[in-house]
Amino acid sequence: MNRILFLLLASFCSYLAVAQAPKTKLIERAINVNISAERGPLNTMFNECVGAGRANEGLRADWQQQLAYVKKECGFRYIRFHGLFTDDMGIYREDRNGKPEYNYMYVDALFDYLLSIDIKPFVELGFMPNALASGKETIFWWRGNVTPPKDHDKWGALVKNIVQHWTDRYGVEEVKNWYFEVWNEPNLKPGFWTGTMEDYFKLYKYSVEAVKSVNPAYRVGGPGTAGAAWETEMIDFCVKNNLPLDFVSTHAYGVNQGYLDEYGNSGTVLAPQEFAVSGDVLQSRKEIASSPKPNLELHYTEWSASYTPADPVHDSYHEAAYVLQKLKQVGDAAQSMSYWVFTDIFEESAPRFTPFHGGFGMLNTQGINKPVFYAYQFLNKLGKTELVNDDKMSWATKDSKGNIQVLAYDFTYTHPDDSVNNQVYYIRDLPSKEKGKLKINLAGVPEGNYSLEIYKVGYRCNDAYTTYYDLGRPNQLTKQQVEQIKKLNSGNPISGEIVKVKADGVFTKELPIRENDVYFLNLIKL
Repeated sequence: MNRILFLLLASFCSYLAVAQAPKTKLIERAINVNISAERGPLNTMFNECVGAGRANEGLRADWQQQLAYVKKECGFRYIRFHGLFTDDMGIYREDRNGKPEYNYMYVDALFDYLLSIDIKPFVELGFMPNALASGKETIFWWRGNVTPPKDHDKWGALVKNIVQHWTDRYGVEEVKNWYFEVWNEPNLKPGFWTGTMEDYFKLYKYSVEAVKSVNPAYRVGGPGTAGAAWETEMIDFCVKNNLPLDFVSTHAYGVNQGYLDEYGNSGTVLAPQEFAVSGDVLQSRKEIASSPKPNLELHYTEWSASYTPADPVHDSYHEAAYVLQKLKQVGDAAQSMSYWVFTDIFEESAPRFTPFHGGFGMLNTQGINKPVFYAYQFLNKLGKTELVNDDKMSWATKDSKGNIQVLAYDFTYTHPDDSVNNQVYYIRDLPSKEKGKLKINLAGVPEGNYSLEIYKVGYRCNDAYTTYYDLGRPNQLTKQQVEQIKKLNSGNPISGEIVKVKADGVFTKELPIRENDVYFLNLIKL
C-alpha cells in the first residue's frame, strides 16, 4: 500500500472518529508490565475451534476460500458444523428390504479439504437421515430432521460405519485428534430434538458405544446443550451406566430474551450483566469440578453475543471488544470457546438478501472483514509467553524472537435499555465516546531499536458496517463498493515508527481510547 493511502486510512481511523465522538468524563488507564515477569504459556483456547453453519455449505468454493483465509489469519485448529447426517450430504438410505446403504462422497470431499488446510473436524453427530428418522419434524430452511432414530441399532451401525470409514481413510492417529459430539442442543424442544432428555441419553449411549467400538481412544462427549443445561445430569448418567464421557459441551449467548429466532423477528437485547456468557462458563467448570468426573474437558462449542443470525450486534464494532472481554473473563475455565460462526455463508433461514444483515460471521458473504475478525486476528498475533499483567482488559506477551505484543481494549456496555432491541440499536451510526488516555508502560525491555506497529479496531476504524451505513445500506453491493469497503477496513497498521529503547529498559506509549476501542501493539526487535 502506498504511503499516501496509508496516511489516508490512518486519518480515517483516528481524526474523523474523534471529531464525531461525544464528550464524556476522561480517565487515565495504565498497563504496567515487566517483560521478565512471565505468567506462563499463553492459553490459546480462543482459537481452538470455530463454528460454521452446516456441512453442505462447506462444499462451496467461496466458503472454502473464506475458511482458508480465516485459518491463516486467526489460527483456528478445529471446525464444528451442523447437518453432517442431513440428506443433502447423501450419506444414508435404505433399500426396499430396509437394509442400510452408506455413501460418503460428499463427506470425503469436505473432510479432505479441511485436513488439506490443517483444520480438524469437531464432529457433530446429527441430524437424522430421513430414512432413519422416527418422525418428520425438521428445523431450518435446509430441513434438518430432529427426531430420534426409528431404530437405534441402525443409528449405532451408521455411526460405527462412518467412524470406521474415517479411520481407514485418514488413519487412527489422525482421528484420535478429533472430537465427536453427539447431537446439538437437545434441550431445545421442539427446536433441535423432539425427544426427552432420557431419549437423548439413549442416543448418546448408542453413539458412544459405536465410536468406541472402532477405537476406545477416540474422544466422545455431549450434551451440546443450549444455556449450559444437562451438564450434571449427563455426567451422572454416564457414571451410573458406566459409559465413557471424554468431555462436556454446551453453548451460551449474551442476550436475555428470545428463543430459536433465526429471522430476528422477536427482537433481542444484549445482556447488561458483567458476566453474561462468561459466568455460564465459570459455572460449568464449577459443576464439573464437583462432579464424579472433575477433570473432564469443557468445550463451549457455540458462543457469541447473540443467538440469532439476524442481530446487527454481530456486524458492529462493539462485537470485537465484547468478544475479547468474554474470553478474558473465561480465562482457563474452558478448553475451547468456539465462536459461532466464521462466515455469513450461513443459511439457517435461507440465503440472505442483504450484505450486512446481522449474520453470525466474522466475514460477511462477500468476504468483508467485520470488526470481530480483527479481534481474533489480534489474538492470533500474540506471542507464546504471557506476561504478568494486572489490567483486566488486556494481554501482554512476548515471543522467542524478542518481540513484545500488547492487546488492549475497552469494553463499555452502551445499549440504552430493554425497550430498545438490538435490531433497532446496532443498525445506527453509533459514535463512541472518549474514555481518556491509555498508557502502556513496559519495563525490562532489552536495549536496542524496535519497529512499533499499532493496529486498531473501533468506531470508523476497521468498522465495515459503518462504511456500509455511509453508502446508504444498499440491499446489494457492486463489485466496486465491496472493494471500497475492504480497502477502507483493511486492517493495516494505523501507525508505524522506529523507537529506541535505552539502557534503562523502559518503553512507554500513550494512546487515546474511546468506548469499545481495541488496540494491538507489536514491538518488533530489529
